[in-house]
Amino acid sequence: MSRTNPPPKRRFTQRTAILSATALLAAGVGAGGLMQGTASANALGCSVDYSTNDWGSGFTANISINNGGSAAINGWTLTYDYSGNQQLQQGWNAQWSQSGRTVSVSNVDWNRTIAAGSSVSFGGNFSYSGTNAAPTSFAVNGVTCSDDGGSGGSDGGNGGNDGGTGGNDGGTGGNDGGTGGPGGPGGPGNGERVDNPYVGAGVYVNPEWSANAASEPGGSAIAHLPTGVWLDRIAAIEGAGQAGNRTMGLREHLDEAVVQAQDHDNFVFQVVIYNLPGRDCAALASNGELGPEELDRYKDEYIGPIADILSDPKYSDLRIVAVIEIDSLPNLVTNVGNSEGATEMCDRMLANRGYVRGVGHALATLGAIPNVYNYIDAAHHGWIGWDSNFVPSARIFHEAANAEGATPADVHGFITNTSNYSPTVEPYFKVTDSVNGVSVRQAEFVDWNDYVDEQSFAQALRQELVRQGFDSGIGMLIDTSRNGWGGPNRPTGPGPMTTVDAYVDGSRIEQRYNKGNWCNQAGAGLGERPTTAPAPGIDAYVWIKPPGESDGASREIPNDEGKGFDRMCDPTYQGNARNGFSPSGALPDAPVAGHWFSAQFQELLANAYPPVN
Repeated sequence: MSRTNPPPKRRFTQRTAILSATALLAAGVGAGGLMQGTASANALGCSVDYSTNDWGSGFTANISINNGGSAAINGWTLTYDYSGNQQLQQGWNAQWSQSGRTVSVSNVDWNRTIAAGSSVSFGGNFSYSGTNAAPTSFAVNGVTCSDDGGSGGSDGGNGGNDGGTGGNDGGTGGNDGGTGGPGGPGGPGNGERVDNPYVGAGVYVNPEWSANAASEPGGSAIAHLPTGVWLDRIAAIEGAGQAGNRTMGLREHLDEAVVQAQDHDNFVFQVVIYNLPGRDCAALASNGELGPEELDRYKDEYIGPIADILSDPKYSDLRIVAVIEIDSLPNLVTNVGNSEGATEMCDRMLANRGYVRGVGHALATLGAIPNVYNYIDAAHHGWIGWDSNFVPSARIFHEAANAEGATPADVHGFITNTSNYSPTVEPYFKVTDSVNGVSVRQAEFVDWNDYVDEQSFAQALRQELVRQGFDSGIGMLIDTSRNGWGGPNRPTGPGPMTTVDAYVDGSRIEQRYNKGNWCNQAGAGLGERPTTAPAPGIDAYVWIKPPGESDGASREIPNDEGKGFDRMCDPTYQGNARNGFSPSGALPDAPVAGHWFSAQFQELLANAYPPVN
């Protein structure tokens, strides 16, 4: 793709303030003893780190309180003043407020205590005009911090994303390369966002998925391919409580990505952000842990910690592709109100704007990290390919991209077909075909849809998204992990030109009973292998859904992951309004969503197209 208006560069500045033990004692000790919420009198002190990612009219402030004392800080409030017109837009990982030029940041429940020798990090987005001077002093629980002048100095400062200036002994360059001082050159950097992050880049191979694939007969042939890393609950960030006994947390994956990146000039890490409150409002198999009104937990306990990890400088050379909240926003178009597929939960998420606000918050927060590329999930042609929901879906994507401080500039692109089975291209018929003067759109399987495959849908949706106000350079991803539809039942040419139904059914490579079937589909195969820039407007074919991981349990299975039993995963189910009352087409004996499903993996291998050698 060609991004004509790339996101602005960010400039990095940093300041460290030191809270001395003397000041702590002076402010914390009185007639009644220590001030509530401060460390004990024998504490050695604490420090506050302040840095910004600045793009000229706004910035992200990244702040850490470091407890260098010998006792825990139990409850904290940080206060500081700006000298200009900086205005708080949103914050995460803490409770943020602003009065005039004074900013106050207090703990939330989960980060209330800062153990001795530990730190807590949080961030916020601000707007400003003119200059953006860093605060000159900070206070923790009312104790004024002294300022050590920041992290530059005579031994060299840190360059920023646009290139910093070194000190007397030479500085360290930023992401775009810094300018060295008299003593040495600035360091190289990874630059601002590129048009297509996949071009010229390796892509992360998840070792946990790779091991599962390699353990299957024939699986070693694809175990080297990249797949997405899914964060489908808060505990998954740290590696605990994941589906299928996976144990690697986000940092462990990123550390492994840094190792894998050593063999490449550029490197992509794919992560799926998937934990909205009231998640999957029209299904049960992948309901999440957060209730419909728990948006604050989503912000503070989920997105905040993820952003804190992704913004770690040691990962700044990675191109982090973030797939934002699959199976969410389109539900607010197709499964609400008087529609046949409407559910009470989808109506509730439309009314409380939890999906729109949650996606907006994720976009704004992650979009502030210079090496993160946000791709919003955009369903698939079998979901929003009708003219009655195609444009409304594009509109709600744009609404979310302007919510909670986000802007369309925080969106690098969209992804279609995530975890679905819609074919990339139908080779033997087109939606414009007709039989005896009757359009194929009237065929029972097509059902008046405007598209018959994902690539034509994704390219058309991209154009509509640009019309709605997104950048003309946005790119599309297509998940091809399970849409190959090979095997002995794959057609080798067009069907008979007798009736539209005979023609479509004889031509289509897709063998689902209905495009609304989404769970562990029988007959499906691996699709196109991950490929960069395969068609105009398409950034890449990707395997975001790891092949072999279940879509949902085929029967009720108790679990602690918040995942229910959806009849669409039951092979005996005869359907509902959302799949035209068709058989579910699901495989039997499936485990809970996200768990390894050996039988499905073997079928995906057998029916792969192109075939697996």
